[in-house]
Amino acid sequence: MRLLYLTVLLGNFILISGEKVRYDNYHVYSINVESAKQLKVLQDLKNSHDGILFMETPISLGKPIDIVVSPHKFTNISALFNAYEIKNEIKIENLQTLIDAEQPEVLCSSFDWKQYHDTAAIYKWLDELIRRHRKILTDYTYGRSYENRPLRAVKLSHKAGNPTIFIESTIHAREWITVATATYILNELLTSRDAEIKALAKNFDWVFVPIVNVDGYEFAHTTNRLWRKNRNPYSDMWNCVGADLNRNFDFHHTEEGSSTDSCDETYAGPSSFSEPETLALSKFIKTFDNIKLYLSFHSYSQLLLFPYGHSTAVHATNHDDLYQIGQKTTQAIKRRYGTDYTTGNIAETIYLASGNSIDWVYAAHNVSLTYTFEFRDNGHFGFILPADQIIPNSLEVIDGLKAMINEAKLLQYL
Repeated sequence: MRLLYLTVLLGNFILISGEKVRYDNYHVYSINVESAKQLKVLQDLKNSHDGILFMETPISLGKPIDIVVSPHKFTNISALFNAYEIKNEIKIENLQTLIDAEQPEVLCSSFDWKQYHDTAAIYKWLDELIRRHRKILTDYTYGRSYENRPLRAVKLSHKAGNPTIFIESTIHAREWITVATATYILNELLTSRDAEIKALAKNFDWVFVPIVNVDGYEFAHTTNRLWRKNRNPYSDMWNCVGADLNRNFDFHHTEEGSSTDSCDETYAGPSSFSEPETLALSKFIKTFDNIKLYLSFHSYSQLLLFPYGHSTAVHATNHDDLYQIGQKTTQAIKRRYGTDYTTGNIAETIYLASGNSIDWVYAAHNVSLTYTFEFRDNGHFGFILPADQIIPNSLEVIDGLKAMINEAKLLQYL
């Protein structure tokens, strides 16, 4: 859910068809917003489409913001920092070095969790998985993307009548750790010898949508590693292609924390469910009448979020229970590697974000437990989380899921 802004020129780099965008010598700055004047200046800068890439939308005071700056903007941004006394530090000297080091030097031809895979490899792995586990896995193609790619899901079920846990992943294209973690969890549910994981597999139906945003995910692999939206062309302008699928759901659509500007990273689309990916997903979700827990996988910032995102003035009916379950989950996540997560509702914990998936599922589909995971890390790698962190991230998330489900049982949700 973290935000990023791209321009046609991408700083001083002009995209040529067929080339990958590179971020050589781009700095990542971490800045602190301490006054209303500073906030207004940064909001104006973001809205000016001046080639500064915002990883977060400047909405409120007291929250750090990461921005990506091209070399030819260094002088300008330093002058702005000095003029408005904005505290800052350079977090990353050369963004491209992170991108170059994200994958292992030698890629394996088989499917594993030591590297990131593209859509074709993931779908091929799903096909093999379904072939080997025909009795308990159900394959779904629940729609087509804007560019006519299949939208796929799989259900794991050992017996009829189980409550359903639904996992939606990679609604934002650049968040590669999400599909890697989703597929790892699915594999563990099928193959683990851990008694608790085996019980979870037996006693719940698990529905996985590994890649909601298939077009954007492919674009992030082939062309621009930091692409966020889908690929619906609302304009010929580079950055005006696509809508933010996690602002396109029919719950307080285009209110706070989303945009009506097609050039913005949080463009919510011309209407709710205007995008084929979200419309198909919403219809697919409605085919399940026993969803007890809905999870949306995102990165980054180590948060466990629950409704609502459209307003700080409105709490979910069971806010206290959601928080209690969230606390147990984050405590469990921390035990293995010491990874600190924070839990709370979206609007008060990260930022305002209307029209998101978990709010819609909670309010319109009457699912009492809906959460968004914002995976590792806190910004050192950000979206470019090295592949050697896939398994550690997945293991601590599984620890969290065990605790989440146990606490939900104690509170009689499951």
